[in-house]
Amino acid sequence: MGKDLLAFVVMVIVQLAFAGMIIITKLVMDGGMNPFVQSAYRPIFATISIAPFACFLERKSRPKLTRSILFQIFLCSIFGITVNQYVYFIGLKNSTPTVVSAIDNLIPAFTFLIAVPVGAEKLRLRSIAGQAKLLGTIVCVGGAMLLSLYHGKVVIGQLGFHWKYAESTGKDVNSSGHGNFFSGPFLVIMSSLTYAIWLIIQGKVNEKYAAPYTCITLMCLMASVESVIIGFCVVPKLSEWALNPIRAISVVYNGVVCTSFAYFLSSWCIERKGPLYVSMFNPLLLVISAFLSWTLLREKLYLGVVVGSIIIVIGLYGFLWGQKMETSTDDDIEVVVNKEKNQSTKIDLELQLPQNPSFNGHPSAARTEL
Repeated sequence: MGKDLLAFVVMVIVQLAFAGMIIITKLVMDGGMNPFVQSAYRPIFATISIAPFACFLERKSRPKLTRSILFQIFLCSIFGITVNQYVYFIGLKNSTPTVVSAIDNLIPAFTFLIAVPVGAEKLRLRSIAGQAKLLGTIVCVGGAMLLSLYHGKVVIGQLGFHWKYAESTGKDVNSSGHGNFFSGPFLVIMSSLTYAIWLIIQGKVNEKYAAPYTCITLMCLMASVESVIIGFCVVPKLSEWALNPIRAISVVYNGVVCTSFAYFLSSWCIERKGPLYVSMFNPLLLVISAFLSWTLLREKLYLGVVVGSIIIVIGLYGFLWGQKMETSTDDDIEVVVNKEKNQSTKIDLELQLPQNPSFNGHPSAARTEL
């Protein structure tokens, strides 16, 4: 009971951390911080914060780093951090925290859609589990399209009080929610897609290179170089890279808390409760982000966003239910196969024992020979 409660509290903390990242990042970008600058600073601070753990915890157990693995880590840095952060932050700037956190729930569905063609997953349409996963994926995508393209009437209006700093930015968070589809929600959808691609590649890397902290350090280091080069090409003015207190808090928080700290906690929960348990907390990010954006940034909640978010969550849990059923079935099959294999081995040994010339009817002689 204590371990279950601890895992629950840890995952709530992780979702709170991510919700804080969305709110503070939205705030500083509305205040004039360029998304390319924000994207460049995050992996730098992430590298600095996670490198010591890689040096001390994996110093003796770190496997050999081959060129093939290094290239795969390079691909992870592109899809998992560089490109992912660019489209995510630009989409966040032209959208709202509620929309962004709702679209984040597409990641499991996109991962499934990519994993099937590359052979990492099987479709299994003849099984109820396979049908649930496919239907859940379709429902998730449909919900994302609804909240992206349709707003409707205001369901919950602006709150009477809000964060004063948000007012000083001179930009209404609701105005960005009605921006261009391709510069807002579409880019956030693309960030979920690139993150799903990273999950597939990272899974292959983990099979060959069992040093997760070293891997994430290298990935963040590569992404730092990539992001700084691209950032200076897009934003060459040094004045745009200056960090006032709130911007400094944003980039340090995003790098240290939402990359290193959240990675540690999520890995701890995955090890003890499994990846499915961790995925079930994704909708909590939507609830927390919507509440914080409503209270601090005075975001209005529209009918299309609310209905679309509910549809996405329903599709996500439908997908996760199918995934759980499929995993349970595979585990049961594996247990039966191993049991039959052990019985077959036992029978073979029993058939071979009487033919042994050193076996003279004494059980002790047979055990010695084996």
